[in-house]
Amino acid sequence: MKRALSTSALLATLAFASGCKSVALKFAADAAAGTGDTYAKDNDPQLVRDAVPFGLKTMEGVLDEKPDHEGLLTALASGFTQYGYAFVQTDADLDDLDGRLERARAGRERAHRLYLRAREYGLRGLDVRRRLAGLLRGGGEGARWALGKAQKGDVPLLYWTAASWALSIASNKGDMAAVSELPTPVAMMERALALDETWADGAIHEFFVTYDATRSAAEGGGPDRAKAHLDRVMAISMNKKLGPRVAYAEGVLVQQQNRDEFVRVLQEVVRANPGAVPRFTLANLIAQRRAKALLAHVDDLFL
Repeated sequence: MKRALSTSALLATLAFASGCKSVALKFAADAAAGTGDTYAKDNDPQLVRDAVPFGLKTMEGVLDEKPDHEGLLTALASGFTQYGYAFVQTDADLDDLDGRLERARAGRERAHRLYLRAREYGLRGLDVRRRLAGLLRGGGEGARWALGKAQKGDVPLLYWTAASWALSIASNKGDMAAVSELPTPVAMMERALALDETWADGAIHEFFVTYDATRSAAEGGGPDRAKAHLDRVMAISMNKKLGPRVAYAEGVLVQQQNRDEFVRVLQEVVRANPGAVPRFTLANLIAQRRAKALLAHVDDLFL
């Protein structure tokens, strides 16, 4: 996750006292938006879960004073997306597996709201960079034209905006108007993939592992396409990311009713060293938690 430094609030306070508000706000904004892997390396998911909301709210407070700070907008799009998925939606999915349906519904509704907040920050960031938000919201030819203008430096905002947008749709499939918007975030991901396929250790390929599992080969997806993306993200990440394997097992192997391979893949995930590459530690621990829950419910997933 993006690092949110608590010192940013202190910097702002000190600067206000000295009369250098604008300088302090720039320091605070840059500090809060600075990329870092402190959270990503952490081996205590509960500690991160408790810490992240304060960091996000701190960044939102600084953004009120620096509304066009591209780094803050990117960090907020990233942070709310990751927090929503790792700690809210994942809990809801596990509640669903365990039959706690009311809790699962409430969790998905909360995740949906977090994804929408992340999407709005991402669109604001794309507007700051290239004035693309209006065209992307409109979809269709306008969105395709706008994406043609995007460059490699736009990939982080393209990814986090598209991820949060697609997740908001998936978490509220009953909203047909929202479902009709899905081609736009998918096109954003496709453009990001074309611009920089190795960004964030293959994260864009990881998105397509899940997405292509939901589509048939006739629709441009299917198990072979999902497997190709899986192979690519594993190569880029030195075979150390565990999340893509869980996504493939859950999306493709359950659909194929390939129980033996499903169990084999997830058992490998559970046995893996989550900190073999430190920057993957937190994500891998979250993936292992999901793998264990899926293995516990294997009889419910297979005939």
